[in-house]
Amino acid sequence: MCGIVGYIGKEQAAPIILDGLARLEYRGYDSAGMAVYEGNKISTRKAIGRLKVLENITRGGESMPGHSGIGHTRWATHGAPSDKNAHPHTNEAGTIAVVHNGIIENYIPLKKKMTDRGCHFVSETDTEVLAHMLDYYYKGNPLETIIKVLQRVEGSYALGIMFADHPGEIYAARKDSPLIVGRNESGCFIASDVPAILKYTRTVYYLDNQEVVVLRGDDLSFYSMDEEEVEKESATIDWDADAAEKAGYEHFMLKEMYEQPRTIVDTISPRVRDRNGEREIHIEELNMTDDELRAIKKIHIVACGSAYHAGVTGKYVLEGLARIPVEVDLASEFRYRNPLLEEGCMVIVISQSGETADTLAALRESREKGFQVLGIVNVVGSSIAREADACLYTWAGPEIAVATTKAYSAQLAALYLLAMKLAKVRGLMSDREFTALLADLKCLPDQIELLLGQKQKIQRFANRYLGARDIFFIGRGIDYAISLEGSLKLKEISYVHSEAYAAGELKHGTISLIEDGTLVVAVSTQPELYQKMISNIVEVKARGAFVMAVTNEENKAVEKASDYVVYIPQTNPYFTNSLAIIPLQLFAYYVAVGRGCDVDKPRNLAKSVTVE
Repeated sequence: MCGIVGYIGKEQAAPIILDGLARLEYRGYDSAGMAVYEGNKISTRKAIGRLKVLENITRGGESMPGHSGIGHTRWATHGAPSDKNAHPHTNEAGTIAVVHNGIIENYIPLKKKMTDRGCHFVSETDTEVLAHMLDYYYKGNPLETIIKVLQRVEGSYALGIMFADHPGEIYAARKDSPLIVGRNESGCFIASDVPAILKYTRTVYYLDNQEVVVLRGDDLSFYSMDEEEVEKESATIDWDADAAEKAGYEHFMLKEMYEQPRTIVDTISPRVRDRNGEREIHIEELNMTDDELRAIKKIHIVACGSAYHAGVTGKYVLEGLARIPVEVDLASEFRYRNPLLEEGCMVIVISQSGETADTLAALRESREKGFQVLGIVNVVGSSIAREADACLYTWAGPEIAVATTKAYSAQLAALYLLAMKLAKVRGLMSDREFTALLADLKCLPDQIELLLGQKQKIQRFANRYLGARDIFFIGRGIDYAISLEGSLKLKEISYVHSEAYAAGELKHGTISLIEDGTLVVAVSTQPELYQKMISNIVEVKARGAFVMAVTNEENKAVEKASDYVVYIPQTNPYFTNSLAIIPLQLFAYYVAVGRGCDVDKPRNLAKSVTVE
């Protein structure tokens, strides 16, 4: 969740570190700090609050001269937000500095050992344990010391480490938390995400689990936990330099909503090809033959948050088109319920970052049990992408806003492609049906553009509900999956309490919460369920609800039952999530803006949840 940036080279380090940390603010944080080698010592500065506070006390980094340093933005896990709990953490002499993302699970017994050995702790964090352990085991060789300490550590970590005795070096290591290494003509970098260093270099190296890297001004060396040097090939980041900037939009979230049409095109186009005059779906990344695809007996989809909601939609689409039984699990539940995975089962894990801790754990558990795992991720070279048996990239590009929009849309598109591919190879879809589905799929980007063009209409409606305390979203089938995501979007950025319910469950208790003026958002895009949904709308209207309906253009009957209607263009019922979610995203956005919320950085949230 936190941000790490480090630099060593010819330039002054502190301004580069501050700039990199500013580009990671979307990850969520409560304090920030830097350690820079100045003259013959390591100097640290830390401050609670926004990065601007650290920038002010260091005069934009100018008050911390030096050409090597590490920086950090912290999101509290152990210990409340405070200056003393902010990173970097040091040993008592201040000769070793550490920044850390992740959680040291056995820090309590380790802390007791260090305390028994005479160490004095000043923070409540698990990270400070590492600084004291490094000091205790240090005999002059940093690499040897780091490996010795990490062999005693349980949990996850991405680390940046400096030793005063080695001013020309920065050390970094990772296990289950993301960390990349960059390089340009002036020096070398570490960062927890690409946008931090994209301004300075496009040449990066992906650090694998339990590897250590030594950064020097003009050199990089990678090592395993056996202290054996590892050869690494660089990768080139081909994002546009302004892809991580707002490009004139008021917020990253709004910009990313408008990027959804391009995102869907980029995810679909490379996988739809002409062969002998016919269109086909070719998902090369699956690494599976048609016979192997036909042999799949069951699918488990595992994910968190919005990715989970995409998975719920995926269940309806995969079962409907490919007729394969699908279970959908929250990753945090899957990993602890000792799931029954039968022979012929495929596990699909979905994650924007590819670093989501619970999802990654589910992947590893599934692979340990011998089951094939397909990752649907957005970040190339991420942990899930590397560790899954196969990876279907979504090509959404960098997503900066904490509340996902375009990555969610790309995940839906990837699931549509997979369902269609499975249905075709299993002989469950005629050529005519396949062609019609492909045509609808190709229309989605233009249809989303039309819906985004209704933003002023949605904004006017949203302004009526800036003071709402409770909003309910209801739907049936795929519309329930849409409701889940619509509700999450609203609550996470506007702080308005909202809940999503399967509409048929209203009379089993939920309807008691409806009172005069309560807004109920009713999603109704499945033709066979139109009448059922109208009955549910009538039920809540009778209790005083004001109903906003989101439905297909053909469903004019809903107008009589509802107070306000947003129509979406006609598409195949399996694809309606991609369209119906657009007005719900816009509604959430404009409610949040109208309430003065920090849309891109909602409180208590982070972009990439890399700890439990």
